[in-house]
Amino acid sequence: MFPINETMGQYSELFMLLAAGTYTVAFIAFAWDLAKSSKALRAVDLKAAAAAGASASATAKVPVGAGVGAAVDRPAVDRPAVDRADSDVSGPVGRAERPSSATGRASKGAAAGAGQTADADMRYAAERRVPARVAVALTVLGAVIHCAGVVTRALGAGRVPWGNMYEFLTTGAFVAVAVFLLVLIRRDLRFLGTFVIGLAIIMLVAASVAYWTPVGHLVPALQSYWLIIHVSIAVLSSALFTLTFAMSALQLVQAHRQKTIAAGSGDKLGFMRLVPSALSLENLSYRINAIAFVGWTFTLMFGAIWAEKAWGRFWGWDTKEVWTFVIWVVYAGYLHARATRGWTGTRAAWLSIVGYLCVIFNFTIVNQFFNGLHSYSGL
Repeated sequence: MFPINETMGQYSELFMLLAAGTYTVAFIAFAWDLAKSSKALRAVDLKAAAAAGASASATAKVPVGAGVGAAVDRPAVDRPAVDRADSDVSGPVGRAERPSSATGRASKGAAAGAGQTADADMRYAAERRVPARVAVALTVLGAVIHCAGVVTRALGAGRVPWGNMYEFLTTGAFVAVAVFLLVLIRRDLRFLGTFVIGLAIIMLVAASVAYWTPVGHLVPALQSYWLIIHVSIAVLSSALFTLTFAMSALQLVQAHRQKTIAAGSGDKLGFMRLVPSALSLENLSYRINAIAFVGWTFTLMFGAIWAEKAWGRFWGWDTKEVWTFVIWVVYAGYLHARATRGWTGTRAAWLSIVGYLCVIFNFTIVNQFFNGLHSYSGL
């Protein structure tokens, strides 16, 4: 057993504080990006609509060309709008010329209108979003500081840094941010930054205020290699569930926004234009939940094996064990309902949110107010 290094524990708390401060500035930058991009997109839409209107008016005033053997055409005002936008009959007979690239872009922008959202593939676009770049850079910096806090906590305790609720929260917040940054390499999920970083800040504040525990040794029952296996997988799964919770919440907002715009009402949530469609969010959330569910399954299995090693039985209907199983059932029902029963859209999003609320309930209420064999561990 390694001796306790209180100095390292103090450094860890300082790093956690610095990480929370850096995340707060990154949170503001992400929110600024959403607000600024919303105004920019509104301006682009207005400009595109004006250009499209001017182009349509100019096309309507062009006299009909009369080539050899050409029949007399109807006036332009009688033609469908799509014909006026896509053809120019003033050219040679029998050949409709394409509009200029500027006109095409204007028509496309006008068609997108207020309901425009990010691409479904979530690839990075060509435009430079300076606030988003600053936010990502600050998030990387905060993650580095946060990692230093987790490592120094481990060095101070002489063990893995997830032996109680304080350590579970701080490590879980770091893993959630790290997973978010890793996904950013392949997909443009910067629209999710406000929500992910916001949750990370809440987790760090809760850890420091409500669950702070001085660095120390674990009780004998937890001094096992199963702590590394069981809890590390639980932390990773919970981090993935945190991402899908944020996506499911955004899915509900985006679905409501799309219905409102389809009904002819104004777009009151302009910042959601940076967010992909509700269907795209649902599909990505489903894939991540499937991965997290596999991890939670191993969490349940390895927890049972560890219980047999520590207490001589695989399952004892302890409150913590029951709620771990409840979480597994909820997410299993979510995956099954969406894959085989056609539970898509808002119903799937609500199931995902209910699953995450069960995770929060298991971690907070069960740990604090229900007595059981897991009470001493804080996990």
